Amino acid sequence: MDTPPPFDVFARGCPSRPVLEHLTGRWGLLTLAGLQPGPARFNALRRRVDGISEKMLAQTLQALERDGFVRREVHAVMPPRVEYSLTDLGRGTAVKLLDLIEHLETNMPAVLAAQHDHDTQQAGS
Repeated sequence: MDTPPPFDVFARGCPSRPVLEHLTGRWGLLTLAGLQPGPARFNALRRRVDGISEKMLAQTLQALERDGFVRREVHAVMPPRVEYSLTDLGRGTAVKLLDLIEHLETNMPAVLAAQHDHDTQQAGS
């Protein structure tokens, strides 16, 4: 039995690198986190991820679907209804990303203080 090749996101040609970019790009993380509570239709997800354009949400969902994190389900009703949800892989990944989001939100006072200190030092230089 062949063992799978090792993956190293730090290596330029590693296939994990574009997947990481899809997840941690400007909209990937927010889209996955926005789907964590449960399935959502396109416009509901767009409202949840404030600021994302229709085009960017569509591209982000397509990339996350291709990577196996998101499932697109078309319901055969009139008019057709499309719902997006997380796969098992997507749910496991969303949990970890939500930990990062919570960590950031909890520590924003320290981040803002560090930014203020840095900016003050730069202005004084």
